[in-house]
Amino acid sequence: MSNKVTNNYNWMDDWGHRDQTEQSLTGWAHPGMATTSDGRIITCDSGHSEILIYSQEGDLLESWSGNFTDAHGLTISTSEEGGEDVLWIADNGSKRLAEHSYEYPPGADSQSGRVFRCNLNGTETLSLSQPDHPAYKSSRYSPTSIAINEISKGGNGDIWVADGYGASIVHRFSKDGNYLDSIDGTKGSGQFNCPHGIIIDWRKNNPELYVADRANGRIQVFDLDGNHLRTFGSDFMTTPSEFVLSGTKLIVAELEARLTVLDEGDQPIEYLFPDDSAAGSEGWPNELSDSGISKRPSSRLTPQKFNSPHGITTDEHGNIYVAEWLIGGRFTKLKIT
Repeated sequence: MSNKVTNNYNWMDDWGHRDQTEQSLTGWAHPGMATTSDGRIITCDSGHSEILIYSQEGDLLESWSGNFTDAHGLTISTSEEGGEDVLWIADNGSKRLAEHSYEYPPGADSQSGRVFRCNLNGTETLSLSQPDHPAYKSSRYSPTSIAINEISKGGNGDIWVADGYGASIVHRFSKDGNYLDSIDGTKGSGQFNCPHGIIIDWRKNNPELYVADRANGRIQVFDLDGNHLRTFGSDFMTTPSEFVLSGTKLIVAELEARLTVLDEGDQPIEYLFPDDSAAGSEGWPNELSDSGISKRPSSRLTPQKFNSPHGITTDEHGNIYVAEWLIGGRFTKLKIT
C-alpha cells in the first residue's frame, strides 16, 4: 500500500468555519462526530462543552450546552419508540485546561466520566451507571466511545461502551441500561491498552464489534457476545482511534496524522492525507511557546495534511468529516470526487 494522498477526495479546509470565542480558540478540542439520519453533522466545541449541529455544507444550524465535560464520543442511534434519532454521548470526565498550562486540573485522575442518551435538542432520556466492575477500585471510569446493537438493524439493543481513558475495558449494557458484562482483551490478543473507539460492523451477515486498541497499535474484533474472533493491523497501523463505515469500506482515524481505509476483509486500501512527521514535532499535537506552554499549532495546520484526527463521520454521499485533537480544534471535510 502506497503512503500517498488519494485522488478520490478533495480536501475542504474551511468546512465548519464559525466565529470562535477566546474560550473556544483556547480550548483543547477532543470531540467525536456523528451523522443524523437526515444527514446533519454533529460534533462538539470542547472550549464550551457545546454540541454543534452543521449542514453538510458547513453551516452551523444550531448548538446547545449539555451536562458534560467533553463530548468525546458521539453516536447516533434510532429510538425504539418512534424511530427517531437519539444521540449518545461518552463524556470522559476531564480535559486539559489553559489555566493549568494545558495539564489536567488537580483531582482529574479521580474524576469519572459518564455515558448518557439524549434527543437532538439535548434533553436527557437515559443515563448509564458506572459499571460494577472490580477495576474501579483502583481506576477511574473514563468512557470514550459507544456502539449500539441497533434493533432497527436486527440487533437486540445492547449498548457497548469503551472505557478508553480509565480501566481500558469495554462494557456491555442491556437496551434498558443495565450492566451485563465486560471484555478486556485478555481472552483475545492481550489486555487492551486504551480501547479508544468501538463500532459494530454491519457489513457482514454476522455483525462484529471492532475495538481500536490504540496504544497497542492494533484492532481486536469480537462477536456480539464478546468472544474474540481475530486481531489485525499491527503491521500497517500505529494509532487506530475511531471508526466509521462508508459503503463497503471501513475508515479508521489514526491519531498520528492520517486516515486508513480498509476493505471488507480488513485489508488496507490506502492512507488519506498523511503527515508522517506530525507526531514527532515538538509539542504535538500543538506547538510550544517560547516559555514552553502549549499553543495552537498554526504553522502546521496546512491543507491536505492531517495533524491529529480524532472524531470521524461520513454522509450518504461518502464524504468524510474529521475533527482533530488540538487547541482550538479543526474540522475538515473530504469531498468524494
